[in-house]
Amino acid sequence: MKLSRDILIKNKRATFNFELLDRFTAGMVLTGTEIKSIRLGKASLSDSYGIMIRGELWIKNLQISEYDNGTYNNHNPGRDRKLLLTKRELRKIDRLTRETGFTLVPVKLFINEKGWAKLEIAVAKGKKAYDKRESIREKDDRRQMDRYIKNKL
Repeated sequence: MKLSRDILIKNKRATFNFELLDRFTAGMVLTGTEIKSIRLGKASLSDSYGIMIRGELWIKNLQISEYDNGTYNNHNPGRDRKLLLTKRELRKIDRLTRETGFTLVPVKLFINEKGWAKLEIAVAKGKKAYDKRESIREKDDRRQMDRYIKNKL
């Protein structure tokens, strides 16, 4: 079994589809069965996004699977969850996301050293198709260079 501090759930599509500008680490309001599922690694960040509602930041479409040993108290897997940030950070995020073309994307979900579930979110701008091709080309070049260096050693 994984230790809870080893849990790291990444949104791999975020760096491919978006150019990440500012990053923030936020706490989350969770129920008991949700945190137990996260500690088992049963969460998915794909298709999730952040939204400001009346000065509060919410994460939508974050899928946390139901806890296997949960009873009638089990949670709804796709419910909206409130994120906890300082007022200063919330104002900055609100200001940045009001501009056209910017959105709020979750990057990774992890358990910190105190045992709290944290979500790293980023203010992002969508990439065009040619930017994505360039990212793929850079990744391939890096892979080729690594292979070449390993063969030389």
